[in-house]
Amino acid sequence: MYTPRLKTKYKEEVIPALAKEFGYKSSMEIPRLEKICINQGVGDAVADKKLVDQAVTEMTSIAGQKAIPTYSKKDISNFKLRKGMPIGARVTLRGDRMYEFLDRLISVALPRTRDFRGVKASGFDGRGNFTMGVKEQIIFPEINIEKINNINGMDITFVTNANSDEEAQALLKEFGFPFTKK
Repeated sequence: MYTPRLKTKYKEEVIPALAKEFGYKSSMEIPRLEKICINQGVGDAVADKKLVDQAVTEMTSIAGQKAIPTYSKKDISNFKLRKGMPIGARVTLRGDRMYEFLDRLISVALPRTRDFRGVKASGFDGRGNFTMGVKEQIIFPEINIEKINNINGMDITFVTNANSDEEAQALLKEFGFPFTKK
C-alpha cells in the first residue's frame, strides 16, 4: 500500500528529532500536523459569478480534493455585496492528501515563486498554527498558465496540535519548510 513520503518521514525522522529537542516523555505529546486549510477569496466575484466556479476548479486541481465555494455572511453596501453571494473557494485537507499537498508545496510550488528567499515565520498565531499567503496560484504545476484569465492569491493554514509556536515551527522545519533566517 502507498504511503506519502512526508508521512513516512514524520514517523521515522521528525518524531525522534522533536522528542530529542523538546524532551517529550510520551509519544502523544509530540506535535503533529492535523490539517491544511486553503482559502481563496475572489473579490471580483460580485460582478461575475463565473469567477467563483473557476476558482473552485483551480483549487480542486491544486488540492486533489473537491473545493467548495464560500458565501458572504452579511450585506456590505460599499462592496455591492449581498448576503449569500459566492465570494471565494476553500478546501480542507487531512490524512494522506494533506501530506501529498505539503510535499508538493515545499518541493515544487514554493521554489517556483519569483524571487523566493524563504517564508517569513511571522504567520504563527500563538496557538501553534501557521498561516502563509501565496500571491499567485500559477506556482502550482497543476495550473495551466494559458487557461488562466486572472491571477489570484490564496491563504494556506497549517493546523497543528502543538502547544506553542516554537514547537510548531520546529515541526514544520523538520518537514523541510523553508523559513527565512533571522
